[in-house]
Amino acid sequence: MIIPRLKGLYDSLGTSEKKVANYIITRADDVIHYTITELAHFSGSSEATVYRLVKKLGFSGYQSFKITLARELSVPQESIYEKVSNDFEGFVRGVLQDNIHIAEETLQVLDLDELKKTVKMITNARRVLFFGVGRSAVVAESASLNFALLGIPTECYIDPHTQVMVASGLGEKDLVVGISHTGTIRDTIKSLQIAKEAGASTIVITSGMNSPIVETADIVLYTATKEPSNEFTLSRIGELLVLDILYKCVVSELGLTVKKHFNRLEEILKPKRY
Repeated sequence: MIIPRLKGLYDSLGTSEKKVANYIITRADDVIHYTITELAHFSGSSEATVYRLVKKLGFSGYQSFKITLARELSVPQESIYEKVSNDFEGFVRGVLQDNIHIAEETLQVLDLDELKKTVKMITNARRVLFFGVGRSAVVAESASLNFALLGIPTECYIDPHTQVMVASGLGEKDLVVGISHTGTIRDTIKSLQIAKEAGASTIVITSGMNSPIVETADIVLYTATKEPSNEFTLSRIGELLVLDILYKCVVSELGLTVKKHFNRLEEILKPKRY
């Protein structure tokens, strides 16, 4: 899908390419009627910039890009509630609808073959480590707890210094999952680089297509993101959703073994409940 992929690529684009990307994201219905010259003019860029962006999106030329965009726009989309500051109910509905939209677009950019490989890697790993810093740290912690419930040896490290120290001692039977929404966080990238150099397998979960963190990964699981805006208001729903899908897939893969494990957990936790 063009729009979700464009949002994912956004942070890796040059200044002129971002102008074209912004125009396509906000006025896609108009773009399908434009020539490459017109899109360059209205977006304040050049034909060469438009062509370069189209190539980054995976198209051989502008015409094939336009045809695909028109086809995608012909599919009815859920309406997004307008988030008006003086309409509290409308604002809340808008936030919920935005997150539903992110979930739908995540399904479009998520590579299911890579997801299957990840499930196998998790079930075969000696231990699974989760790395994340800042707002991605809580996502990493949540994922680590979920997989620990399955009896899989998991650890979560959210301090960058601890990450590199632990990463340096990993081996080929270890698996590291790095989580970074933008894919541009130096600490997480460095930690994954060291883990990979030590022999561990690496998986990255990010919305940042072509971002620096992708270079550190054996497998990349992409998530969707909203239109470019303030980084601190961007939802982490995409990363949480992919990790939840992974968790449920591993549960299914383990089958009867995990069912017995859950039964034992249930008995252990009974005394802790009123």
